[in-house]
Amino acid sequence: MMTRPRLAALTFAALVGFACNSLLCRAALRSGAIDPVSFTAVRLFSGAVVLGLLARRSPWHERDPLSALALFAYALPFSLAYVRLDAGMGALLLFGSVQTSMLGWSWFKGDRLPAQVWLGTGLAFTGLVALVAPGLTAPPPLDAALMLGAGLAWGAYTLRGRGTSTPVATNASNFALACAPALVALAIASSFSGVQVSGTGLLLALVSGAVASALGYSLWYVALPHLARAEAAVVQLLVPPLAAIGGVAVLSETVSLRIAAWGTLILGGVALATLRRASPAAEVAVAAARKAGWKN
Repeated sequence: MMTRPRLAALTFAALVGFACNSLLCRAALRSGAIDPVSFTAVRLFSGAVVLGLLARRSPWHERDPLSALALFAYALPFSLAYVRLDAGMGALLLFGSVQTSMLGWSWFKGDRLPAQVWLGTGLAFTGLVALVAPGLTAPPPLDAALMLGAGLAWGAYTLRGRGTSTPVATNASNFALACAPALVALAIASSFSGVQVSGTGLLLALVSGAVASALGYSLWYVALPHLARAEAAVVQLLVPPLAAIGGVAVLSETVSLRIAAWGTLILGGVALATLRRASPAAEVAVAAARKAGWKN
């Protein structure tokens, strides 16, 4: 049985990995150090190698082609969209799509979410919109569609991973299988527009795959079975504020009161939406135990 503090620590570590992926991708693609298709291929390949070593078994042990396809369907559009989308708009589109798709699926599967969850979600999403709103402009339609599609694919990848009992091996298999369509995309890109890979771009893609993705996704899959679908959707709204903080610390972005204020609202909303009360049965059991202890 996983304790809530341990679950919170694992979840937060995974979300930090997600935020690092945004920062690494932003740094590589915005500077033109590498093209998006090459970034995706290197990221998936390096992630597959590291996960295979960590799993200490063949990456073909647990094959799930649909999850691998969802992973690729997230990774490539994510990279392509970030070439032109600004960071705030990209984060809003991506995680708004993730949250909407996962909460919608949760409702479709019969989860009747309490008012506390909807209120917390509303506060967190309001904070996210306010955080990026001052810099919002109408995004290019194709890039917006790519990022929304990436969010839907990531939501599917998350939902499919909730039942795994071997998170490292499962992710190793998914990354290895996703390398096949990535190599096809790389071959197509090479024939039409060519590829661009500098030493800096290659290093950023390697770190993104081998560290932020391989470790972050494994931790996420460890936490997922212990998170309700609604919780798994809402907590990911923490990623944009984390990426903003990383941008200040790593990319020398300007510190602003806006980041602190709206980031606090997002954190509060997530806390409200994910704070679970004990079930009635558990409350009865605790009360009975306390009463028995008092009598003895």
